[in-house]
Amino acid sequence: MKRTNQETSLKDALKAMVEAYKLKPHLHQTQIKGLWEAKMGPTIAQYTTDIKLYRKKLFLTITSASLKQELGFGKDKIRDMLNEALGEEAIEDVVIR
Repeated sequence: MKRTNQETSLKDALKAMVEAYKLKPHLHQTQIKGLWEAKMGPTIAQYTTDIKLYRKKLFLTITSASLKQELGFGKDKIRDMLNEALGEEAIEDVVIR
């Protein structure tokens, strides 16, 4: 077995694997689920039953009609806040159902 002198950091190896297997959207969805309560607060998180990221659209399932309406007015703010927390433009649109 031939050894090379190239060394790859674990960070670079994981980054290459995420890109090769196209896992970035799944990784972002997991990160968003973790960020949701911290960024939006426990009350809003309590009424949120599902969070999905599909083709750069964030789908939020909210059980309270009044909260759906209120969050509908702040979709751009939600998108910008989560993109900032993720460090990249992972979300282009927010759909509240």
